[in-house]
Amino acid sequence: MPKLFAEPLNIIITGVGGQGNVLASQILSVAAAEAGYRVAVGETFGVSQRGGSVMSHVRISRDKPIGPLIPRGRAHVVAGFEPLETMRVIMDYANPDTVVIMNDRPNYPLGCLLGEDKYPHPARIEEAVKKMVSRVHTLPATHLAQEAGSPLAANMVMTGAMAASGLVPFGREYFIRTIESLFTGGVRELNLRAFDTGYSRISG
Repeated sequence: MPKLFAEPLNIIITGVGGQGNVLASQILSVAAAEAGYRVAVGETFGVSQRGGSVMSHVRISRDKPIGPLIPRGRAHVVAGFEPLETMRVIMDYANPDTVVIMNDRPNYPLGCLLGEDKYPHPARIEEAVKKMVSRVHTLPATHLAQEAGSPLAANMVMTGAMAASGLVPFGREYFIRTIESLFTGGVRELNLRAFDTGYSRISG
């Protein structure tokens, strides 16, 4: 069993309802358990099932019992499926040593679509994020998912990016086995393609 760079390793996966970040946290946690680690998962949901904030806490430990929620300022990794939600989470849970993996595609709230609110320019969000943390990987996860077969598979692209980042203490094969166990047929093939696209994007 490889050594964790932190004990426990604290990962937050954040986005909005409908982006599939809860599924991504499930895949990460099952893969970690299959690799022999103890895992605790906690989730918080916004007021809306689709379009509201959704945040999953995944805590990975070699052997000691851990609670499901990450203390503020203690996230080691933030995987953000939506730029503005990523910045909000970073402000509460990150520290200068936190590593961020962020999708560059905004998911505009209803107020912005109706012209009642303004959404910050994504480049300004990325600039602000880079000032708050040590390392940021920004990738066009939604676009890459579209190329793989469906923009709805952006969560699998992001999961692949996490797997390739070197931030989790187990290999790609545990993610692949987990995805294969959860899906069948064309959905399985789509998710594997999207996962590999994200993995290749980070690993080079």
